[in-house]
Amino acid sequence: MNDDAPYPPDRTDDELAQLDITVLLRYGLTAAPGTRRTALFGDGAAAAAVVLDRLGTEPRSVAFLADTVRAGGLARAAELPEPLPRREAAVLVRDWLRAGTELVGGIAADDTAAAWLHAVATIIELKQLARAQGRST
Repeated sequence: MNDDAPYPPDRTDDELAQLDITVLLRYGLTAAPGTRRTALFGDGAAAAAVVLDRLGTEPRSVAFLADTVRAGGLARAAELPEPLPRREAAVLVRDWLRAGTELVGGIAADDTAAAWLHAVATIIELKQLARAQGRST
């Protein structure tokens, strides 16, 4: 077990939203399994989900982008005129995608980025479901 990561996680959504996701991607996409990869898929995915959820991003849009990254790579996805439907989210995600293209990670980095984006989409969906259940009870 890795003692470097807090357990249980103790960051609020506001704290997560302040994380530098671009840096987490730069250091985590091509890292071997360990603390950097854990940070990317843990706090990094949660932070990205918080930010994108606050921008009104639908999880299916992020999942579609993940599939696009897996099929065409980070570089192709970074060139999309609108990687996500809402402008503010599109600009933000394009910066994240470009951070990934700066790495010399090849297909492995593309696949890791796609898996990370799927994780982000899942977290957004869970946040939305939790809110919906909270309203209905």
